[in-house]
Amino acid sequence: MIRSPLMWSAFALVTVLATSPVVVQTGGARPTIRDLGRTPGVLSPGPLNAITDVAGVRVGQVTLRRGDSIRTGVTAILPHGGDLFRDKVPAGLSVANGFGKLAGATQIRELGEIETPIVLTNTLSVARGIDGILDWTLKQPGHEDIRSVNAVVGETNDGGLNDIRARVVTAADVVRAIETATGGPVDQGAVGAGTGTIAFGFKGGIGTSSRKLPISLGGFTVGVLVQSNFGGVLSMDGTPVGEPLGRYFLRQEVEAERADGSIMIVVATDAPLSDRNLERLADRAFAGLSRTGAAFSNGSGDYAIAFSTHEGVRRTPERRGGQATVVDWPNDRMSPLFVAVAEATEEAILNSLLKAETTTSIIDGKPVTVEALDVETVRGLLSR
Repeated sequence: MIRSPLMWSAFALVTVLATSPVVVQTGGARPTIRDLGRTPGVLSPGPLNAITDVAGVRVGQVTLRRGDSIRTGVTAILPHGGDLFRDKVPAGLSVANGFGKLAGATQIRELGEIETPIVLTNTLSVARGIDGILDWTLKQPGHEDIRSVNAVVGETNDGGLNDIRARVVTAADVVRAIETATGGPVDQGAVGAGTGTIAFGFKGGIGTSSRKLPISLGGFTVGVLVQSNFGGVLSMDGTPVGEPLGRYFLRQEVEAERADGSIMIVVATDAPLSDRNLERLADRAFAGLSRTGAAFSNGSGDYAIAFSTHEGVRRTPERRGGQATVVDWPNDRMSPLFVAVAEATEEAILNSLLKAETTTSIIDGKPVTVEALDVETVRGLLSR
């Protein structure tokens, strides 16, 4: 995948960098979009405003910051706390622009299910992500007879801030992210697979959000987690931000200001959806991406994976053997879920930017600084 470019002159910034891997790194006191008084959309979030508002979903992250040039990591999403391989979850995949390396994609498309954690990392570490998933899956009790595993690994290219050719992510890092995954709050910003990413020319990263439907509309929850690393013309809850800040795609038609990059969008819901309707749900995630001003450029890998945790649609051994019925939410009641996923995706992307911190690295022997969005400037723009 094409590395996410820097869209401005780089200046060195003196920072203290850890010399060993950090499993969790918080976004400090930086705000979310709601902390700035904006509430994207019309639906309410869940109590955590995170993908983990969907019961059973867990997230684990390993952040790698080493020396002057390692800024990368792993983010793992587990659909439920049981045996993921035996009790597979229905899933759908949507691709807006396929310039990426999404392992496991064809089997999701063919069978409409996921049987492993979903791992996000950098472009050249997809193979390590597969190895880690295999190591973890094969060692689980009761898996002694397994001879085929469809590992799902997504990526974006963090080579603008990370020495990606060093390939420092290991299978053990992936296993650690999986084994330390928990419910509860999710760290956002320059953490995990978002440690070295860039979005709209600013520091990007991991972001999350959720929406809870009222009981009259089913009462279901939709949660989204993103790894943002793409370009365009940034808009925040309908307010132009990239243009006033002078940092956006096609500014004065400058060739160097490109919008290549990628985004991985992971959608979880407890609604009892078929894989067909989960694909439709994944399609609508791109409505939220559009609202942020994404360019969907030629060199961008824009992927959305959606899965359901509802036990009534879980692909258990009994159901795979045709010995149990499967519930299915009707098409005519899907529209509120479509709204929910668009809103949660938009907010997750905005949170990935706002929670990220300015990051400095040495790439190809040159100091590079990617600035975080200036909170007070953004606050002023949003208050107009």
